[in-house]
Amino acid sequence: METYDGAPALSDAPVPAPEQPEAELPEAERTHAEQTEAEEPVAGEPIAEEPSKLLPVAELHLHIEGTLEPELIFALAERNGIQLPYADLDELRSRYEFTDLQSFLDLYYANMAVLQTEQDFADMTRAYLARAAVAGVRHAEIMLDPQAHLSRGVALETCVNGVASVLANSLEEFGISTLLIAAFLRDLSEESALEVLGQLLAMDAPIAGIGLDSAEVGNPPAKFERLFARAKEAGLHRIAHAGEEGPPSYIIDALELLDVERIDHGIRCMEDPELVEHLVAERVPLTVCPLSNVRLRAVDTLADHPLPAMLAAGLNVSVNSDDPAYFGGYVDDNFVQLETMLGLSEFDRVRLASNSIRSSFAEEERKTELLAELGYS
Repeated sequence: METYDGAPALSDAPVPAPEQPEAELPEAERTHAEQTEAEEPVAGEPIAEEPSKLLPVAELHLHIEGTLEPELIFALAERNGIQLPYADLDELRSRYEFTDLQSFLDLYYANMAVLQTEQDFADMTRAYLARAAVAGVRHAEIMLDPQAHLSRGVALETCVNGVASVLANSLEEFGISTLLIAAFLRDLSEESALEVLGQLLAMDAPIAGIGLDSAEVGNPPAKFERLFARAKEAGLHRIAHAGEEGPPSYIIDALELLDVERIDHGIRCMEDPELVEHLVAERVPLTVCPLSNVRLRAVDTLADHPLPAMLAAGLNVSVNSDDPAYFGGYVDDNFVQLETMLGLSEFDRVRLASNSIRSSFAEEERKTELLAELGYS
């Protein structure tokens, strides 16, 4: 897949995009949050209404395994003859209350057991793209965790080819251009990551870059300097989770030691004014995931989220869904919550959409196309 390293020099004056018609999701592809729309809305939970205008956006922080909806988990388990430790959908959904990142990861990795074949990975990817298209996503940079599947005995080719087979036709089928990013688990060794990266390069896997995810605390960026140097040498883009649960110093180290081009999360940068000043001056992209931050208790409630302060500081932030099946919403759900709970303005909605497109690794032509769709010329 081709990638793009620059950004078009276009006007910074946002213009509201034309209103787009809503598309109705098939029942099987609705999130469990949408199916409970009659319930009273609570801060940090999805609200059953659409944003005032559906803007074209790029989703830059998305883990494909985190899009496994409960219905698909049960369907794949039945297809593969896997006995789940949940009696039914309600019991599974009852476990979607997390106290921290690790409590989420435990369920996240357990549910991956249903992913066994290329078709499983393809079905999961297709389901995400269908839902993302309804949310206004026009470009997606999708993270895959190959080490999590290798450790289960699933071949690297199985998971990569299953996802990539759908992404290859994503623009024609869903109107979404896509790039695949191999994310490495920071709680495993750098040697393991280097071995897997070597295998990906040897098989000429269609990846545009690498990322760093999983348990942040106790696994600083410095642990993976050789991995990121190897990825840069191979011409791959580089991103890393930093400053979600980890301290602001992790953001600094990711930039300086790993030479990343984008920071995933990054909300704790607000604790370090000098860091904020640097991020603003360099226009470093921060892929913020509001509903995820609430569900994982990185912030107590959406009303406490630093996004408004980040926008006011001039930071280059975008809104993303992270692991939408687990955190209560896709990109459109995040925007609805931000409008409802934080009073997000139309100006800032357009600014966030523009930031997402400009911060992507899409080709220049695609960026220009999407910015024009947003209202830039």
